[in-house]
Amino acid sequence: MKHLILSASILALGAASPALAEMELSVYTGWQTSPHSRVKGTYPGTGAQYNALIGWEGKSFEMPPYYGIRGTWWRTERIGFGVEFTHAKVYAPAAERSAIGFNRMEFTDGHNLLTANMMYRWPDQWKTMTPYVGAGLGVAVPHVDVTTTTGFKTLGYQYTGPAAKLIAGAKYDLNDRYALFGEYQFSISQNEAELTGGGSMKTRIITNALNFGLAIKF
Repeated sequence: MKHLILSASILALGAASPALAEMELSVYTGWQTSPHSRVKGTYPGTGAQYNALIGWEGKSFEMPPYYGIRGTWWRTERIGFGVEFTHAKVYAPAAERSAIGFNRMEFTDGHNLLTANMMYRWPDQWKTMTPYVGAGLGVAVPHVDVTTTTGFKTLGYQYTGPAAKLIAGAKYDLNDRYALFGEYQFSISQNEAELTGGGSMKTRIITNALNFGLAIKF
């Protein structure tokens, strides 16, 4: 599902911009973490309420890995617009999820964010180095993987709420077409998932990521 959403978004962007000044495709991976957030909702099968503070784990380099892809249409030398798909991950630690009756509680295939971005750059600021910043608004479409200690299992993609991100980084040009980049990326999303057995789960997920990747100009 996430690959279809990403492909459609990038194709739509290209189709809507026949007078393209410069298209840039960026792919990245990196180290992604997520701070504590409160998880609450209705426990499947019983209707009981639960509420707990969860210290999410990112596990960026375990399968499936953390990654992202971004398409940017630079309308001018400094201003660009585009779309971005980020495949982040969050796992609830065993002791914390067990305390509220869950064997599994994670978004690991993944905590998928799709955003429309606005980017701003300072070209040739330091010879071949170009600093940039960006912001995006969009939606969270995570793969919800939740199993209760009583046997109710929820597994699948859901639209869970709005998302936003902030980006700051720098790009190093290898030549006229290829560049390497490093960046910090912050994201926040409000998530409300439905659980099998009449349950629910609400949580706000924040991620902090240090990304590195390759950009290709067209």
